[in-house]
Amino acid sequence: MRLGVNVDHIATLREARRTNEPDPVVAAALAELSGADQITVHLRGDRRHIKERDLEILRRTVRTRLNVEMAATEEMVKMAAVIKPESVTLVPERREEVTTEGGLDAILNQNHLKKIVGAMRESGLSVSIFVDPDFDQIKAVTKIGAEIVEINTGKYADAKTDELRALELNKVVNAARAGRKMELRVVAGHGLTYHNVGPIVAIAEIEELNIGHSIVARAVLVGLERAVREMKALMGDQTRHSQG
Repeated sequence: MRLGVNVDHIATLREARRTNEPDPVVAAALAELSGADQITVHLRGDRRHIKERDLEILRRTVRTRLNVEMAATEEMVKMAAVIKPESVTLVPERREEVTTEGGLDAILNQNHLKKIVGAMRESGLSVSIFVDPDFDQIKAVTKIGAEIVEINTGKYADAKTDELRALELNKVVNAARAGRKMELRVVAGHGLTYHNVGPIVAIAEIEELNIGHSIVARAVLVGLERAVREMKALMGDQTRHSQG
């Protein structure tokens, strides 16, 4: 299973002092050297952490894959066409939220999303839509024309009891199976940590996880390279660097 490392929180730390360090570009390079299969960043409308400058340099320096999360707006369509990342993930966005709070409503916004996805695919971009683990949402993604669905694991990650966690995990399993049957590529992310990633890794239909906060939080204590390698080990890829 591939690991996408989200370096937004490196930029968040930089912006806390409005300085030039730590640099998310450097963090991305270290993450790749440590086994990351993809670098993920979220370019928000208010530019609260990742900036255009970051994207421009990341596009030139990332050696694996660059995945850019963004809102489904005309501004972001134009930005994506200029940057041309390997993939774009459309996510909901509210200025007052601390982090993404849930999946896009692909049913309610189907017509708008179809227009946005169409414009991005005309630019040669691969498009993913971030949705909650719900069969009807997954089905709507296929009608919109996206190639990839990213399943929101937030409720699973936030579950406070074993019973609730098992219920939310089952929703993710069923959504992943549905997505694969509908011939979508299936990825997942949100709220995943070193402690809860195991059951998600075990879902055969999921090919990639995007994880940010937990890796960056651990990196503060043990360093980014070790933090990424430890997550990769939990995801079953312990041989890549020993063979390189």
